[in-house]
Amino acid sequence: MTVKARNRLLALLWLGLAGVAATAMALASIYLYLKPGLPSVESLRDIRLQTPLRVYSRDMKLIGEFGEKRRNPITIEQTPEPFIKAILAAEDASFYSHNGVSIKGLMRAASQLIKTGSIQSGGSTLTMQVARNFFLSREQRFVRKFNEILLSLQIEQELTKDEILALYINKIFLGNRAYGFQAAAQVYYGKDIKDLNLAQWAMMAGLPKAPSTFNPLANPSRALVRRNWILMRMLDLGYINQDQYNQSITAPVTASYHSRDLDLDAPYIAEMARKEAVDLFGDNAYTDGYQVITTVDSRLQESARNALQHGLETYDARHGYRGPEQRLAPELLQDSDQLIDLLNEIPILGGLEPGVVTAVEPKKLQVQLRDRRVIELPWSNGLSSIRPYISESARGARLQSAEKMFAPGDVIRLRKVVKEKKGSNSSSEMIATAVDEPLNADPFADPESGDTEPAEPQVTEEWVLAQVPEAQGALVSIEPEDGAIRALVGGYDFRQSHFNRATQAARQPGSSFKPFIYASAIERGYTAASIINDAPIIFEETNLQDVWRPENDGGTFLGPTRLRMALYKSRNMVSIRLLQSLGLDYALGFVEGFGFERSKLARNLTIALGSSALTPLEMVRGYAAFANGGYRVEPYLVDRVLDVNGEVLYQALPLTVCDNCPEPGTGSETLSAEPVDLAELQLEGQGVDQGEEPAELHVLPVGPLDPSKSQARPRAPRAMSAETAYIMDSMLKDVIKKGTGRRALAMKRGDIAGKTGTTNGPRDAWFSGYSPYLATSAWVGFDSYGELGKNEYGGSAALPIWIDFMSSALEGLPERHLAQPDGIVTVRINPQNGLRTSYGGMFEIFRTNRVPGREVYNPYRNRYTDEDMDMPSHDSREDSLPEELF
Repeated sequence: MTVKARNRLLALLWLGLAGVAATAMALASIYLYLKPGLPSVESLRDIRLQTPLRVYSRDMKLIGEFGEKRRNPITIEQTPEPFIKAILAAEDASFYSHNGVSIKGLMRAASQLIKTGSIQSGGSTLTMQVARNFFLSREQRFVRKFNEILLSLQIEQELTKDEILALYINKIFLGNRAYGFQAAAQVYYGKDIKDLNLAQWAMMAGLPKAPSTFNPLANPSRALVRRNWILMRMLDLGYINQDQYNQSITAPVTASYHSRDLDLDAPYIAEMARKEAVDLFGDNAYTDGYQVITTVDSRLQESARNALQHGLETYDARHGYRGPEQRLAPELLQDSDQLIDLLNEIPILGGLEPGVVTAVEPKKLQVQLRDRRVIELPWSNGLSSIRPYISESARGARLQSAEKMFAPGDVIRLRKVVKEKKGSNSSSEMIATAVDEPLNADPFADPESGDTEPAEPQVTEEWVLAQVPEAQGALVSIEPEDGAIRALVGGYDFRQSHFNRATQAARQPGSSFKPFIYASAIERGYTAASIINDAPIIFEETNLQDVWRPENDGGTFLGPTRLRMALYKSRNMVSIRLLQSLGLDYALGFVEGFGFERSKLARNLTIALGSSALTPLEMVRGYAAFANGGYRVEPYLVDRVLDVNGEVLYQALPLTVCDNCPEPGTGSETLSAEPVDLAELQLEGQGVDQGEEPAELHVLPVGPLDPSKSQARPRAPRAMSAETAYIMDSMLKDVIKKGTGRRALAMKRGDIAGKTGTTNGPRDAWFSGYSPYLATSAWVGFDSYGELGKNEYGGSAALPIWIDFMSSALEGLPERHLAQPDGIVTVRINPQNGLRTSYGGMFEIFRTNRVPGREVYNPYRNRYTDEDMDMPSHDSREDSLPEELF
């Protein structure tokens, strides 16, 4: 080699070294310049993925989900291996071998930039995508790319490959509000990611490329091309074999939009819980993945919703058919697609589906449904019973022809009825015959052959004409021991109205408020046998602004009447005179002890008839005191709140009844209590001998706990004495046995009690009642304060809803009664004067210090009538037992 050539080579070498040094200095300068602005990679370990607020029942049924981003984080161990390989094939096949940056990928991106003059792809690895998604924007700028590279190198030093991949799987946006692949699997397929097949995994792996425009819903053909490319890549990389490829490449696109399925339809509960969560945690409640566990029992909630909807529909049917909801233009009937679109815009309310009449004959209708089916509605399926609505108190003549009421284009409501036809032996009969067989015997086997399979039930589907009720209602049921809300329904359907009538509709409770006035009298010294004159009375009071002449419904008066009879017969005059003798200040102060706000209570005698506007939740709180032996509890909905990791952030500590705890001032006033599990008790009740004595109500452990412990619950204060509560419980049971609540006798239980309520018009119908297991209030009325119609009372409109719900709630539970407290005696009295007697008469319960005197014997006195003896009336008409307000 010549000297000249050697010098040239040395010059090139020095020039190369200088270039390398310059490049290194440039890179170092860029690093030093950008380093201070880079975020801490360590924060990725504690990153909080935005996860929506979720609301659950006490038995962990999903009730609601709130938040802009749908995300369900999963671990790398929960991610299927074939899906991980699909992601690597689509995004970064060398993920587990590079250090966060792919030189090959960057060179490819640079080559595309030189050839086209614009950025075509970024050459990003999975690590770089994690850096961009967590810390950087998506704008295509060189500075951002340098930041992305530096962050990726740092991430690879701080985190393991599996940790990086888990962040990618849970963070990335995949279209349709889905963040992370688990949420996307739910959105596009309605399944968990682990339950998809290979073709679906490949489709999911292709989403990050262009999630909004190339997802299988927005662009199925483009998404299919991307899926097939990923499958080919998986085959080329050896991730799948030829058979798997051939099977998956021909699979059709099966994606469709799936909203988050709720386990329990309880939107009023979900909205209440959402508000409480926001009150506790602010707007972070929507993004931090909180889990709100409510006190609601899913079975009871379902029963409450069904009872209220059925009760309102039954009431509505009694008042006539109002006709089609709307009438469409005839030309719409010619465009089936437009017709279906219109039907899908009409919400299903209370399970009643909309349909459009397409043809009418005298005795049948042809109806188009939203699922494109056309059905025939025969005369017997609701048409024959139609009587046109005139007013709430009047209906027209029965419909003779469908052509008189309907025409093509009418939008009507239909209820689907599913019926099962079984063989000659019902399943219940077969189960009954198998009870004494060995435990491993087939309960459905033929008793003769022993090997015959039971006939499959034949399911038939029918459609019946219906209409959405205009009247509204509410039902709320709470645990008497601590006020836990077990069921709450605020209206016929949340989609129809978000107004929660259980908590927001303050209406006059009418006679259902009377028990609180009677309780104040019993506490003051009156007895169930005290005599009050049921006679006309007139008031001229300035604060009433007029002359008030209260009446009993029907204008009848019974004269001197015992308090017990006056309550179950709902005598208005007795309630007014009783309050007048007690004094307003005393009565209002006593009633306030049940939890009622004094400012909401009328300061005049009309309060004796329930003139103060109260919500169903306020009423049921008051009635819980009659159910639990005299204690005031506060209704509560949220039992606890968990963070995204399942740690308890909030735990409710409600006022809780404890009969066996020391009286205030004699010991600790906190206790530990677990709510009664009705489902468990129902299972126990199935084995109870019906001949044994009812068990006493003991639902809480005996003995106080250390108040410093986290589970210590404050003790519920008394609203009335145990003696008063026991006497009132007995009197309210008579409302069921002999009074305005007689319909509830159909439940065949002796441990239920309550009171009807009806206001002038009538405009409001109530029934509030309880068993030792649950206290429940039901209300029916119009939001517009319209009249319910003649012959509508609390006992006809609200009580059937209460019965329907409580029958389901108490099914299988043994009867329980309040334990008789010390200081109560049973005495024989003359029902006509309430005095003690030794001759005939009836038995009444008294406090030991309130036993009445003995009557003077009169051999010529009149015989007792059935009414005197508190025997049930022979007149079963609902309106024979008045309960009008005034």
